[in-house]
Amino acid sequence: MLRFVSAQTILPWNARMKFIGTAAAIAMLAFTSSAASSQTIRSIETDQAPPPGGHYSQAVVANGFVFVSGQLPIKPGGGHEIPAGIEAQTRQALSNVDAILRAANSSLDRVVSVTVYVTDIENWPKVNRVYADMFGKHRPARVVAVSSKLHFGSLVEIQAIALAGK
Repeated sequence: MLRFVSAQTILPWNARMKFIGTAAAIAMLAFTSSAASSQTIRSIETDQAPPPGGHYSQAVVANGFVFVSGQLPIKPGGGHEIPAGIEAQTRQALSNVDAILRAANSSLDRVVSVTVYVTDIENWPKVNRVYADMFGKHRPARVVAVSSKLHFGSLVEIQAIALAGK
């Protein structure tokens, strides 16, 4: 028997958003197929996006989904070059997500869920304009969470879940 404890009772707001995103990913993996245990997990790596800065993959393909790790607005090619301004950072982070999805034989128009972390909610209108420009008419489910500090002084970080390519 499964017993659920509300994330709200044990976690602060920022941690709840990360918990909810992780919980959703786990739920999709566990319940989308009765043959989930026989599925393979494949790591995705491309030089068209920044390499992982730790012990994780740029993305993982499992059970028909691509799980893209949170992408900072770091330009590919080494170093930690981050563009100036929230619009340029949002475009770079989404470009990194797009490059990783393409390496997994998927694309932005196959994204089902996005989590956007911003350091200042006042930047949201600018982030949303770039987001709408990049996604066009496609409107995946989305969570926006404020995180007081992101790595390398970034103003935005974006993670995504997409349908895997055929």
